[in-house]
Amino acid sequence: MSRAELVKRLFISTIGEDCAAEARRAGCGLEIAEFCWAQYIDVDREEHIAHVRELAKGLEVPLEAGWFHAPFAEISPCAIDPRVLALTRERYLQSLETASALGIRRLVIHGGYIPYVYYPQTYVEGSIRFWRELLRELPVDITIALENVMEPDASMLVEIAEGVGDKRLGLCLDLGHANCVVSKSPPMEWIDAMSKHLLHVHIHNNYGAGDLHNSLGDGTVPMEAALDRVTELCPNATFTIENMVCKPSIDWLESRGYLG
Repeated sequence: MSRAELVKRLFISTIGEDCAAEARRAGCGLEIAEFCWAQYIDVDREEHIAHVRELAKGLEVPLEAGWFHAPFAEISPCAIDPRVLALTRERYLQSLETASALGIRRLVIHGGYIPYVYYPQTYVEGSIRFWRELLRELPVDITIALENVMEPDASMLVEIAEGVGDKRLGLCLDLGHANCVVSKSPPMEWIDAMSKHLLHVHIHNNYGAGDLHNSLGDGTVPMEAALDRVTELCPNATFTIENMVCKPSIDWLESRGYLG
């Protein structure tokens, strides 16, 4: 895939205040992040769905082609407390229902690892068990991409994907998270390790400490090398810009020939 073709696989997260305007300018789609806040599933859900549809009006890429980001706070598929595990299952099923109401069949879900709370073996084994059980209930046309947040490297997520062994479950690489202090592996190593299972990539930058969600050129992630490596190894992978203000990242992509 050439650089100019990246726009065909590009989305913008609705965390961005200018997400709709920049998606129209770039000719790309949206990743729906409204329901990362789980209370929006419980309160005024239909109003939030209507807002999402309003954002998507006039886009070249329809909502149905995009991604839906599931809630993540206080829930984990490897939870030790059975009530938390039950809540996690409920929230993911609600997410699927909400995404389906928008016509979306692809969901990003955080892996849920918390250092010093879960042993790596507990995290992997619990997650494999959870996803095997939940996927038995899900439609055959659903895609789930597990996203890294506080994992030190890609190995646990890769082990989960391989242990589940279901083509509906793959991985989402968040390059900003892979560059933060919790990561013990450079972003380029994450790409190589995850490539066999990599479906989607969140792109934003930082300087290696906090998860700042800076624009693509503002940080120490080698963004051009990373984008080129993903497109080389995973030509079907999609990308989402995750910035609070998206215009600088769209400008950066245009200036480097990624948007044609």
